[in-house]
Amino acid sequence: MNTMNKAKKTGIIFLALLIIGGLILMYKGNDALVLATEKKEGILTAEQVKMSFDSVSGRLIKEAVKEGDFVKKGDVIMELDSTDTDLAIEKLKTQIAQMDANIASTSGTQSINFMKANTDESQGYRGIDQQQAAVQSASVTLKNAQLDYNRKASLVQAGAIAQSQLDDAEMNLNVARANVEQQKQLLSKLTAATNGSGTDTIAQERQAAANMANDVEALRQQKAALEVQLKELETAKERLTLRAPEDGKILKVLAKEGEMISPSTPVVLLESNRSYYDIYISEKQAAGLSEGMTIKGVTVAGDKEVTGTVRLLTQAPGFADLKNSREKGQSDLSAFQVRIYIDRQDGIIPGMTIGVNADEFTKR
Repeated sequence: MNTMNKAKKTGIIFLALLIIGGLILMYKGNDALVLATEKKEGILTAEQVKMSFDSVSGRLIKEAVKEGDFVKKGDVIMELDSTDTDLAIEKLKTQIAQMDANIASTSGTQSINFMKANTDESQGYRGIDQQQAAVQSASVTLKNAQLDYNRKASLVQAGAIAQSQLDDAEMNLNVARANVEQQKQLLSKLTAATNGSGTDTIAQERQAAANMANDVEALRQQKAALEVQLKELETAKERLTLRAPEDGKILKVLAKEGEMISPSTPVVLLESNRSYYDIYISEKQAAGLSEGMTIKGVTVAGDKEVTGTVRLLTQAPGFADLKNSREKGQSDLSAFQVRIYIDRQDGIIPGMTIGVNADEFTKR
């Protein structure tokens, strides 16, 4: 009898404890679902950057870092052999220098041709002036010859001189007339040479000199094309040196000195100073958040407060939904993914677990 009573008492006590525990779980909410709703945790993860040589290839001749090194933005990480690129750059610089010489030579020749045309024109005008003076001199000689002929003709009629003297005077008069005509013809030729017509020699010289401007422009365009090629080579040479894009820590070196490196092939894995953690929250909790908001978390180790910014708020993949979590097996609850980027601070390193209390979602 006592044994039966003890068994009943034990059963009653166990049943009472079970009921009390159920009530506690119901009202206090210490089951897995309620705990997940009250406090969200995520692993702090640092963004990683896969570094590679941009659009260039070659043999790796310098490895300036090793795994575990901390680097600053702009620090040299690796270098490829630049011998071929250096030779190509020197060759182009020589070609550009030759082009400069050709431009200077052609421009000088053009200037000389313009000067020659001006000189020829000046000489032409001086020749005209001289020829005009020659025409005037010939005209004076003709006038004197005419006067001499008229005087001797009168003397012949008076019997004062012989006929032979008159004949000489007539011959001199004819020579003087011919000389005037000859000088006038020469003057006409000189005037025609500077009248600006299609046969104008000086105009042709000037046109030929002006056409050389096209040759100079063609040379300048060729030089510009060479300068573009030079800039491309200089850019390619700069890309042969791999530099850190930001501050961070070298996690892994994927290439070694002496290896041939292909373009855009990762050679170094860099851990940046940008860190984030993901948490998954319910629809009600997501309603109080928006991207860009500040949120506070606490590290599991050390209870250090960590301030971060919500960068991503989106519906989580199906695996994160809360399955059959409503009463009487109602439809599933959708979960939302929140990505929080933290402000850098001492003592907080990637790999730590950071929790966010439920009141961070309801106090807004």
